[in-house]
Amino acid sequence: MKITIGIVDDHQLIVSSLKTLLETNESFHVTLVAYGGSDLQKTLATKAVPPDIIILDVNMKDWGGCKTAEWIRENFPTVKIAALSMNIDDNSVIRMLRAGCCAYFFKNINHEELVRGLMEVHAKGYYNGDECNIKFRRLAIDENLHKESRPSERELVFLQYSCSDMTYAQIADLMKCSKRTVDGYRESLFIKLKVQSRVGLCLEALRRELVVL
Repeated sequence: MKITIGIVDDHQLIVSSLKTLLETNESFHVTLVAYGGSDLQKTLATKAVPPDIIILDVNMKDWGGCKTAEWIRENFPTVKIAALSMNIDDNSVIRMLRAGCCAYFFKNINHEELVRGLMEVHAKGYYNGDECNIKFRRLAIDENLHKESRPSERELVFLQYSCSDMTYAQIADLMKCSKRTVDGYRESLFIKLKVQSRVGLCLEALRRELVVL
């Protein structure tokens, strides 16, 4: 049985070319084409059975890739979504993955890799090409580093008090901890916010909107 494919892109030439390309392979049958998110909504309403995989353009004027992916995931959870885009920046990749995509293809992909990727999406539920694997690994590292740089809940409490005229001893009393613990919060925040003084700490906290005055 052939893998059924839907194509959603607001450029008719892209849709037509991709449909022709895919149907040269006996494994695929394009059963749906749509020219944006709202068009996809209307088109799917006329289909008794949705396609196995929807190839979704990231940058569409109508709805946009993320909104469309979220709508598909909510209304047709069995449909696998593969993003297709010229955007190779990290933010575009991670946004689409979080929206529900299980693959992210760049538009400079060759025919063989696209076929292999779609076959794996159908069989395994996901596909990470070589280029995406590199980006995903870097994104994972960056996200872990970002998590490590976030102030903890107790550090945020200390930060709020630090943006006042209270002494560190008074802050320790309010937080019901030792002065040494407060010193630890201060030194940790100096590193995380990349500052060297209490004034710098307060300014950076305000800039990042970590405190409310």
